Amino acid sequence: MKKLSHQEIQKMKPGVDKVKSEKRNPIFALLDNIRSLYNVGAIFRTSDAIMLEKVFLCGITGFPPRKEISKTALGAEEIVPFEYRENAVEAILELKKQGVKIVAVELAEGSVSYIDAEYDFPVCFVFGHEVEGISDEVMEVVDMAIDLPMLGRANSLNVATCYGIIMYDALQKLTNKNV
Repeated sequence: MKKLSHQEIQKMKPGVDKVKSEKRNPIFALLDNIRSLYNVGAIFRTSDAIMLEKVFLCGITGFPPRKEISKTALGAEEIVPFEYRENAVEAILELKKQGVKIVAVELAEGSVSYIDAEYDFPVCFVFGHEVEGISDEVMEVVDMAIDLPMLGRANSLNVATCYGIIMYDALQKLTNKNV
């Protein structure tokens, strides 16, 4: 087996204008005080990969243009729709008015494993600060909480790693609903 070269892969990919005009999946993300710009960049890259509808960058979360974001986003920050909001709760309440279900990705009372979780679409996943997690104010307005099983001593994964797992799981669940 021969892996494809970077040039071969690029030839297969649609152009930026085509991607920007394509219908996006009814999956949103809200980043609540993510401190690492490199994590934000990686999240943009995953968001592009799954054709996420929109990313809300809230609180202290950095937003483009920033070289640190661009370094890991590799251009995805130019394609993925995003909006900065100082107040995450206000953004969530607006999404709820539009019929979007809000899912916290957090170890919380009553949280369920992401594997067992069922979502109504459109859905918005909330990811929190790398150490403190999602703020208490945001947790008060979410519709449900999901978590990733943590079997060892660590109590969490890197937020960008967690984001990738949750987003691809959501994409699979969306695809299965549409079959």
